Amino acid sequence: MSVLKRPLITEKSQGLNSQGKYTFEVSMGSNKIDIAREVEEMYGVTVASVATIRQYGTTKSRMSKSKVSTGRTSTFKKAIVTVKEGDLIDFYADL
Repeated sequence: MSVLKRPLITEKSQGLNSQGKYTFEVSMGSNKIDIAREVEEMYGVTVASVATIRQYGTTKSRMSKSKVSTGRTSTFKKAIVTVKEGDLIDFYADL
């Protein structure tokens, strides 16, 4: 099973790319060492540090004509990976 699920491409994460920080969604059971090892293998960069964040799911509701539908978003874990100065990860290289 892979530790990295997908890169998170948002406005905020794109702003961090200029500082050498990249954001990924990772599996819930992964730790910082596993994340760093997999990023180094996949992208061929040297990882300086890893910060992990658990993003808890929230309750959402929406109105329809006859009733109110409520649900919950899922909880996920994300990692902000800082690479060594001079290294670069290009997410759009294979497109």
